[in-house]
Amino acid sequence: MKDVLKITVLTLLLALVASCSRSTSTNSTLTGIPFNNARFGNYIKGTGFKTKEIPLGMVAIEGGAFTMGQVQDDIMFDWNTTPKKIHVRSFYMDETEVTNSEYFLYLQYIKDVFPPSEEKYKHIYNSVLPDTLVWRKSLGNTDLLSENYLRHPAFSDYPVVGVSWLQANQYCKWRTDAVNLKKLIDKGYISNIFQNDTIRNFFDTEVFLADSDRLFDGDTTVYKRGIRTRGTVKGTRSSFQGRKITQADGILQQKFRLPTEAEWEFAAKANIENREYNNIKGRKKYAWDGKYSRETKKRFKGDQLANFKQGKGNYSGISGWSSDGSDIPIRVKSYPPNAFGLYDMSGNVSEWVADVYRPNIDNEANDFNYYRGNVFTQKMIDKEGKVVIAGSSTEAQVDYETLPNGKINPKQLPGSIKYAPISKKDIGIRTNFTISDNSDIGDGDLNSSRFYEDDEDAFASKPAMYNSPDQNIPEDDQKRTTLISNKTRVYKGGSWADREYWLDPAQRRYLPQYMATNDIGFRCVTDMLGMSNKKRTARNPSR
Repeated sequence: MKDVLKITVLTLLLALVASCSRSTSTNSTLTGIPFNNARFGNYIKGTGFKTKEIPLGMVAIEGGAFTMGQVQDDIMFDWNTTPKKIHVRSFYMDETEVTNSEYFLYLQYIKDVFPPSEEKYKHIYNSVLPDTLVWRKSLGNTDLLSENYLRHPAFSDYPVVGVSWLQANQYCKWRTDAVNLKKLIDKGYISNIFQNDTIRNFFDTEVFLADSDRLFDGDTTVYKRGIRTRGTVKGTRSSFQGRKITQADGILQQKFRLPTEAEWEFAAKANIENREYNNIKGRKKYAWDGKYSRETKKRFKGDQLANFKQGKGNYSGISGWSSDGSDIPIRVKSYPPNAFGLYDMSGNVSEWVADVYRPNIDNEANDFNYYRGNVFTQKMIDKEGKVVIAGSSTEAQVDYETLPNGKINPKQLPGSIKYAPISKKDIGIRTNFTISDNSDIGDGDLNSSRFYEDDEDAFASKPAMYNSPDQNIPEDDQKRTTLISNKTRVYKGGSWADREYWLDPAQRRYLPQYMATNDIGFRCVTDMLGMSNKKRTARNPSR
């Protein structure tokens, strides 16, 4: 009898706690005003966000402090991998490089939405096509790969190559929009526009949040329903119900992007497997733990743990005894993952990262989430106070640029929001940044040059510290001292065409952002929101 009484009391207490939690979590804990209630202003508090929801194809990388830089001799004498202590926030990263099949999906989508047969879209599709001619060699028989590597099903799960840094960035932007569109369709907020040929199925996340009525050629019947609010009258099935979705609801996916150099190296080293309490034991030369590139386990003993060039004229070993399995890029997930669950962080293909290249990592200026390449912008606003959408009017034309290799590249896709650099007037008096383009801050700008006493106008006429020409110049009488510019980007990791030295995650190389090769691919990351440490539990902030 006593046991029954105890169970009854415990059940009532749990019910009381749960009811209190429910009743208070919908109200402001500091004012008592209800959230998401039409009778009290319908003020928003997002409740649907789940920290543990990992994006498709990604793994969670718990951030922390690590030593970024070399762990072996600098045999190239570049002096650009000096060890630096950096802290990286938690994030999500693709477990593999973007494959040919995934990039081909992107090509098909762009071709459907922006048909190259239409004059106004003729440059859009061509701008996202990988350069398949990267496989050609003056003294090589490689046309087979130029013709088949991207589209043939035999290579569908191989990492895409021939993609420039600019194209990789554009893919990340498209992936954000594609994932959010699919989310909204699955949750019933938007009709399945892929089944309707009369509606142009271009979706832009930023336009959706800023002014959703301007998407889908202005056809608002696409929207089936919104977020339910308490205290509103239920409408008919044919009418839009609820309020529009905002960023505060936590429904939409955060932006996909290229990893920063610090993020990529942190994820590749995966020092988590070398941790002993609050210390890291030893230094890692590869993405896996150990001093050698060969497997030590009995079943596969002697096999290479990555796809790389074995030696002069040797890409995969001798016939009948292939020690790494492939003489070109290989199918993703062909080798064991590292401690974070990431594949091919050493070998297969090198990968673009977001950073502008400079020889020095300046952790004195910033040692938290280090990244060089920030260009701070703001949305362009028209006279009516609305965001300017590219291609929506004659005054808002799509901007194109001709790259040094002759390709015509759109600076934004039709239907997306146009941005402009932040002006000095908009910046005002700040201590955290003073200009829009921070690519050469502290290493190539006025303050870091020998002309630091000049004003900015006088400095603009002086030879740049990093003076690689930005565009193709047929005749150039200037003496060039470097291949580095503000449009030179870092790529990391060894590839199928590299020797073992480059498998070290600390090694860094660079290439102009418009160029592509047959050994550079990419993978995406996205930021982790909320608490990144699963072992630490927060007290309920609503109680």
